[in-house]
Amino acid sequence: MRDFGRVRRPLGRKTAFGTAMTALALVHGAPVYAQEAAASATSEAAEPGDQIVVTGSRVVRDGFKAPTPLVVLTRDEIQNTSPTNNIADFVNQLPQLAGSTKPGNSRLNISNGSAGINALNLRNLGEGRVLILVDGRRSVGSTIFGWVDINTIPQALVERVEVVTGGASSAYGSDAVTGVVNFILDKKMTGVRITGDVGITDKGDGFNYSGSIAGGASFADGRGHALFNLEVAHQDGIYSVDPNDRPWNHKGYLSFANPAYTATNGQPAFITFRSQAGQTNQAPGGFITGSVGTVANALRGLYFGENGQVIPFQYGSFNSPALGGAAAVTRTVGGDWRVNDSGRRIGLNPRDDRWGGYGRLSYEISDNVEIFAEGSFNKQEVFFNAGPNLGSANLNTTGCTTVPVPITCNAFALQTLGAARLAGVTQVSITTTAADLPFRGINNKRQVQRYVVGAQGEFDAFGKSARWDVYGQYGRSDLREQLRNIMHVSRMAAATNAAFAPAGNAGGYAVGSIQCLINVDASTTNNDPNCVPLNRLGLGVANPAAIDYVLGDPYRKQVLEQFVTGANLAITPFATWAGDVSVAIGGEYREEKIRGTVPTEFQPVINPNGTTSNLWSVGNYLPFKGKYNVKEAYLETVVPLGFGLEFNGAVRATDYSNSGYVTTWKLGATWAPIEDIRFRVTRSRDIRAPNLNELFQAGTANSDSVRNPAFTPDLANGPQFFPYSGLTTGNPNLRPEKADSWNIGAVVTPRFLPGFTASVDYFRIDLEGAIDSLSAQETVNRCFEGRQEYCDAITDDPVRSTPTVPYKLIRTQPFNFVSKLVRGIDFDAAYRLPVGETSAITLKGTATRYIENLSNTGIVGTVPVNTVGANGGQASTPKWIFRANLNYSTPSFSGTVTGRGVSAGKYLANAIECSAGCPTSTSQFPTYDNNHVKGLFYVDLNLTQKIRFESASEAEVFFNITNLFDANPLLLPETGLAANSTYSDLLGRQFRVGVRFKLN
Repeated sequence: MRDFGRVRRPLGRKTAFGTAMTALALVHGAPVYAQEAAASATSEAAEPGDQIVVTGSRVVRDGFKAPTPLVVLTRDEIQNTSPTNNIADFVNQLPQLAGSTKPGNSRLNISNGSAGINALNLRNLGEGRVLILVDGRRSVGSTIFGWVDINTIPQALVERVEVVTGGASSAYGSDAVTGVVNFILDKKMTGVRITGDVGITDKGDGFNYSGSIAGGASFADGRGHALFNLEVAHQDGIYSVDPNDRPWNHKGYLSFANPAYTATNGQPAFITFRSQAGQTNQAPGGFITGSVGTVANALRGLYFGENGQVIPFQYGSFNSPALGGAAAVTRTVGGDWRVNDSGRRIGLNPRDDRWGGYGRLSYEISDNVEIFAEGSFNKQEVFFNAGPNLGSANLNTTGCTTVPVPITCNAFALQTLGAARLAGVTQVSITTTAADLPFRGINNKRQVQRYVVGAQGEFDAFGKSARWDVYGQYGRSDLREQLRNIMHVSRMAAATNAAFAPAGNAGGYAVGSIQCLINVDASTTNNDPNCVPLNRLGLGVANPAAIDYVLGDPYRKQVLEQFVTGANLAITPFATWAGDVSVAIGGEYREEKIRGTVPTEFQPVINPNGTTSNLWSVGNYLPFKGKYNVKEAYLETVVPLGFGLEFNGAVRATDYSNSGYVTTWKLGATWAPIEDIRFRVTRSRDIRAPNLNELFQAGTANSDSVRNPAFTPDLANGPQFFPYSGLTTGNPNLRPEKADSWNIGAVVTPRFLPGFTASVDYFRIDLEGAIDSLSAQETVNRCFEGRQEYCDAITDDPVRSTPTVPYKLIRTQPFNFVSKLVRGIDFDAAYRLPVGETSAITLKGTATRYIENLSNTGIVGTVPVNTVGANGGQASTPKWIFRANLNYSTPSFSGTVTGRGVSAGKYLANAIECSAGCPTSTSQFPTYDNNHVKGLFYVDLNLTQKIRFESASEAEVFFNITNLFDANPLLLPETGLAANSTYSDLLGRQFRVGVRFKLN
């Protein structure tokens, strides 16, 4: 019997909440000591004489201020304002990051392996277009897309995080289109640091904890240094949405098709209801959407309850499509709108377990040469509720009133509905959310290893200090992408088609017993002795053996490998009258590989025409392998021009084994006419090379449904939705994407207002030849518009199609065919006001005003849509994203209040809002009576107290409340999870308490 996917009540409300409150009591009872104010560090922080390497540049220079905008997050800022025990959640609060993939918004990433990871997304241009570095070097990806999981970085050792919000391909190569996020570790740490914390929501669920121990020590009179870090983290999964705990998901806020709409009557095609609207064509125990017989649809509107109880559905005052029409009602307002349970049996958070280890050893073999070796190993397992096992079936009821009952009569239909209801009925169509079946689960496991060896040093050249480094690096990710409780298509059909065993059946089954039809019909070639009939009509009626028969756990294994070797040299070869000229040169070789295996039973069947016949409702993996290498060399310089003007330029030559040669470059300058203000500008050419999945994917198959753009209520053009199987393959002929970027801004540090700094930066990214694939829905829409090349990608499956509902097979493949434009303005300001000699108030605010995010497919007849200002999902970007915090510190206390959120906006970027006189609604520009959704504002509170011992050791006790006022998520008019899971806090108010020890 299957346990995966059974919803259980999480850690008890009283027990878990009591744990948190006990910990809180410890906080208030702890002695206090001073903590200095955590002022936000920026690139302005370098003191004259400090030789620094700024992320985004390879130049080493005293007090160098790069022309590319740079945000620096210090250890103190992370510790004092992070909303959780995961550093990715803190970094994602930066307004420059939008649309990142997180555990909370990846539950529907069922077949691509990315569920459960933390992958950063700058400017909402894609996780693959931001480069993640650890100490200035790449890290191996944790998915087939090459995305780096921030969970694999040793968080306890992070000294600061530097975020470059501008193209940096000339410095680092591919992927740095929108910028770079560099996690810099404290490699010379001494002593021991121990950290532990626990957290829980005020609903009593979401219990989590983390712990780490890090240590460092010097040896051989300081020439050597050893460093280690071990950490563990756990988070309970939240697998259902209780209406009492989180009523926001049960309001009945829903938009649906206007049954009165015609192309010429000026009404909107879609209407939005704020409350008591629900889905009517599915029920936990099954819902009859139609029946065939003497009276058409005589049984429509019946649904099944406990033990198969037959219940008439009470339709509300407003229905869509209209009640009594040829098409079944799919939405209703009022009546039994709560019968559908898809908003309850969904997940908010995965169960997440992480373990990590890191070690580093360095030794100065001479005064100016250090050798080093480091390694890390991380392991993660996530388990997520990806939603109910939604399904549908057509039950043959021919002859159900005949005695003896023929095998053409579905046994469960007769048993549940009775002969009287089935008189004159030959077929019953049902849809169900299948509450008797466990939910679909995602159970991904990842092991990520990274090893680096190298040497670095200094020497005198041209009378100045020069720096060099060489290194070799190997990274490997072992991925097991496992699904749980997935329907086997043919087994589900066989188990559903049940019959009463007739006399003299070849299998020798007891006469009148309920058996799978395939085992008691006249044919013996289709027999399956393992088949167990499944009753899908009611709650508590399914045989556990039948559930085991129809569900399986598809998986694939993937191994990603990355080899990198590089060398860098930074020198100051000469000077002009204006100052020293700095130069950096270097080269890199990198190889990326992937190989995978999939058991045959979990692979789809490849048809002669190139389409697939899927064995499973989702999954259907195909194994693939591939590799490529890249050779690169770069040159960068900083040239002072006098009068406060400084030039920064770079060029990189890159040669890909599979896509040829490309050049990237950067031209930048800073100008400080007076010390109070500095202007900066960069113009760059950046690239993103196709990833392993885009190049070598053998085929990822999925099953879902697409909206029929030709649908009419009379069903003259087919059903409202087409079920389909999709197959996406790679394209080895892809080329690198090319982006041209501008960054123009200014930094103000007025002398008349000490402690104040502010910056404003405009950014523009023009991306050409972007790699993308049309979705199945877009392919159908373009075919509907008469584009034959898209119709050629669609065929009907002769096996699964019925006369009234064709089953579509849709093929897609990535190409370099999209142009993208992203524009916006970043604002940042901070003010530190001393209070007395040892205390301070620090106010910091940062915001981004997104102006445009356009994607142009170049398809004739399609109009690019600006997705800025739309709050409907991960792919759209709010107009404003903002964050501000106020910190107050005294010798005995530090507290921080953080406010964060997004502006209100549209539900859909392409929708036209109108109530009368509406234009004709189209697939590109649908009309809605209400296309507005609210914004968000959350408040967090962080308190930290420090305990000083007589020795140099110290401890900190901290307490954090995330979403202090328990504000709702950003709600959307949708079924299932009716919230924007990318920008919202889905869990509500959360408490976290912990302690940090530093032992010297």
